[in-house]
Amino acid sequence: MRPVSVLMCLQAASCVQRWVLKYPLCSRGVMFYIVAFPSLFMDALMPWNPQIYDQFKAERQQPFFDLMAHIQAKPHLRIVDLGCGTGELTVRLAEHFSDADVLGIDSSLEMLQQAPSHPRVRFEHQNISDYLATGEAADVLVANASLQWLDQHAQLWPQLRRKLRPHGQLAIQMPNQAHNCLNQLLSKLAQQPRYAKSLQHWHRPSSVLDLDDYAQILFAENAINMTLYQKVYPQIAASHDDLYQFIAGSALIPYLEHLPQNEHAVFIADFKHSIANTFPQLPALYAFKRLIMHAQFV
Repeated sequence: MRPVSVLMCLQAASCVQRWVLKYPLCSRGVMFYIVAFPSLFMDALMPWNPQIYDQFKAERQQPFFDLMAHIQAKPHLRIVDLGCGTGELTVRLAEHFSDADVLGIDSSLEMLQQAPSHPRVRFEHQNISDYLATGEAADVLVANASLQWLDQHAQLWPQLRRKLRPHGQLAIQMPNQAHNCLNQLLSKLAQQPRYAKSLQHWHRPSSVLDLDDYAQILFAENAINMTLYQKVYPQIAASHDDLYQFIAGSALIPYLEHLPQNEHAVFIADFKHSIANTFPQLPALYAFKRLIMHAQFV
């Protein structure tokens, strides 16, 4: 029986004092501490637009810093940032871990063209699947808002584990798409008969699993320490267009990719209309939920 400590947070708000309920539960040698927080209220070649994506730079960066705080510093870490985007946060990894060697990979040339230079950071145009098949091993794999684009997480997480050196770490952050209101509105609109026909019934349900599922997968992969929780990042929108723009640079993209060009404008108009109906009062609070997980292995 191997000792494993698991911290699972049911929900957290980003700016409230937390309170803790500890229920030590022992099963198969695993000690679970359930910590409750009060809430405030594809690896695909898609045409990413760095300017649109960065409109909400501060909001998108805070979960990264929360994730980075869980990574244990060690001498001469080899860190790989999976789906590094513009590389700005990849450089922050090198700055935070002062002697680390950092590699950032991304499938979008548009994003990588914005990457800054740093003496200990390299960038490669590569998708995550190819890296897992051929790339070099790492001490730390970081995936900040990237793995939600890949399917079959029950098979993907063991692949990530196999790319780690001994005593390696996984640090993963993802939007909890199935439980985020704007994602739900987008999915519901795409399934309306008019658009379902144009999309040829293409639909992308969220690949993100429950925290319990990830805990079980990591335990099966011999994780010795795990921290998994959902955190709510409240976004205050002054207008309905703010809410639209928040998702326009990410989750909306694959739907527009699959729709005929002549239907883009009406689909966007209908999506904006559904946003206005869902958030009748302005300013509006959008409780954006993200999953954060860190695991260390033998």
